[in-house]
Amino acid sequence: MDQPIILLIVAAIVFAIVVGVGISLRVNARKKGFDDKQGIDAEVTGELSIDEVAEAVEKDKAEARGSEVPTEPASRLVRLRERLAKSNTGLGRGLLNLLSRDNLDESTWEEIEDTLILADVGVEPTTELVDRLRERVKVLGTRDPEEVRGLLREELIKLVDPTMDRSLADTGKGDDPSVILVVGVNGAGKTTTVGKIARVLVAEDKTVLLGAADTFRAAAAEQLATWGERVGVETVRKEEGADPASVAYSAVEQGQADGTDVVLIDTAGRLQNKRGLMDELGKVKRVATRPLGEGHEIDEVLLVLDATTGQNGMQQAKVFAEAVDITGIVLTKLDGTAKGGIVVAVQRELGVPVKLIGLGEGADDLAPFTAEGFVDALLD
Repeated sequence: MDQPIILLIVAAIVFAIVVGVGISLRVNARKKGFDDKQGIDAEVTGELSIDEVAEAVEKDKAEARGSEVPTEPASRLVRLRERLAKSNTGLGRGLLNLLSRDNLDESTWEEIEDTLILADVGVEPTTELVDRLRERVKVLGTRDPEEVRGLLREELIKLVDPTMDRSLADTGKGDDPSVILVVGVNGAGKTTTVGKIARVLVAEDKTVLLGAADTFRAAAAEQLATWGERVGVETVRKEEGADPASVAYSAVEQGQADGTDVVLIDTAGRLQNKRGLMDELGKVKRVATRPLGEGHEIDEVLLVLDATTGQNGMQQAKVFAEAVDITGIVLTKLDGTAKGGIVVAVQRELGVPVKLIGLGEGADDLAPFTAEGFVDALLD
């Protein structure tokens, strides 16, 4: 073969190789350029991965709820029980010491009665408890601290009554929301308690609407709205001095239109000796039911009591119960200055359960009440 022909063939082969390599490099470059552009576009246009989208959605939901995520009720109860055990006035320990004496004579049983009465348990419940304890200790003839503790625990739980329904009526009927009216005197922490109840419900994934029907106390509506904003809950309010019943009506009406789960209505802190104001509270309850379906009354009326007020709180409870048919008690400030027996006394007097208890001023220092948890805290 002639040399020129060989050179031509070699040149053609080299050319083909060069062209092939060039095409390959160009394809790769285009692909890389597309990928780079996609990355740039994601940054510019906001395109995100699935995980990033999910994270963004959760962030938006959190912002929609409010700036805070409330503690779940179950974990609150554990924490509050620990705090109650540390701060109670020694009712449980005092009873255990008396019952563990070698000689349970009449004088000792009188001391046991005095201890219970001084703890605001009440005369009638105290008599029942002591009579049952005397009989059981006599039959068993025991002084063993653990056995005595077991006996006392059983009898105290019976006294607190674990059979009472302590659940909140937070489920509406049909298209109606559940309506909860919160009442109590000034100083018991009523408006703050409404805000804390809202936090409990939000933590249980309930939608909540607040009604600021305390239109007489300066800044009450603002205080309630602040509590609501922290967890993304709206507050229905009107100008200071407006008719409280009209605020309650508007709140229930809006809650019904929005498909809200629970409407919480805060009322004015009324002095229990002012009959006219108590009558007005009854009006608020009546008017609030008008937007609801036929036969749907107020689902829950919670009375907020300051546990430190003792027997004075009992008198308040009686008057409120006469005015609005209380369905549950919220005991606030059940700390070292309170006497735990008020739980027994108020339940016995009104025939309604303590449903929530609060210790301290923290936003999540309110939890569902249980008879067993309360007694165990007293005896710890």
